[in-house]
Amino acid sequence: EQGIVVFNTPGANANAVKELVIAGLLLSSRKITAGIEWAKTLKGNGDAVGKMVEKGKSQFAGPEIKGKTLGVIGLGAIGALVANAAIALGMDVIGYDPFLSVDGALQLSRHVKHVTNLDEVFAGSDYITVHVPLTPDTKNIICAENIAKMKDGVRILNYSRADLCNSEDVLAAIESGKVSTYVTDFATDNLLGVDGVIAMPHLGASTPESEDNCARMAADEIKDYLENGNITHSVNFPDCDMGAKGEGERITILHKNIPNMIGQFTALLAEKNMNIEVMTNKSR
Repeated sequence: EQGIVVFNTPGANANAVKELVIAGLLLSSRKITAGIEWAKTLKGNGDAVGKMVEKGKSQFAGPEIKGKTLGVIGLGAIGALVANAAIALGMDVIGYDPFLSVDGALQLSRHVKHVTNLDEVFAGSDYITVHVPLTPDTKNIICAENIAKMKDGVRILNYSRADLCNSEDVLAAIESGKVSTYVTDFATDNLLGVDGVIAMPHLGASTPESEDNCARMAADEIKDYLENGNITHSVNFPDCDMGAKGEGERITILHKNIPNMIGQFTALLAEKNMNIEVMTNKSR
């Protein structure tokens, strides 16, 4: 109502999240965290630790990710990077995104199999990672009904939003053995300390590089808005770009999308004998 444009910085932390997802894939397979915790219990056994390690390590065996199939739900800035990285690691990748743009498709490796039916991702994947915004349509996208469509022993990763996965349904599936491991960046009380759950404290963007990227992007967005009236990555206004301001004056007007609004503005300029060289108008 006050005409204040609020910006965010999507994609600035994409590489940081991608790297953590790849770490999550490996953690979910090789039982690394459980093995590390077990190794700590051997403290104090002196020279016997080596033999104890060799005797006990078999309980932490797990499969390699090479040759396995990763299902990526959402192929935006993060999902596309994850898909491409998984291809580079020798995985087969199934990607699902009903809103995939042309630019987004161009960022994907040609080896990523893009499907239009989400059930294909559920049925064909050994690992599933979710990279979509939280909306009424995506809330609880990982639920008992959809878990039933997955392979036995599937591993699920959630680095996007906590409520994309119904944690109670996931826990029940872990208890039954349907889900082998659930890796999430959103630790909650019911997930902590559960065998088969690796819960992280929201580390996705916790790198100095992503913080610098976010700060730089925010400064660029605000500078472009103040100097040129352009809007990029606003949460409450539409994207609107007229390029850099050249000769002459530029007028930026924030207005309601109602009839005769633009006509009133152009009439005011005409009264002053002012010509409009070029104009763009966007609504959201």
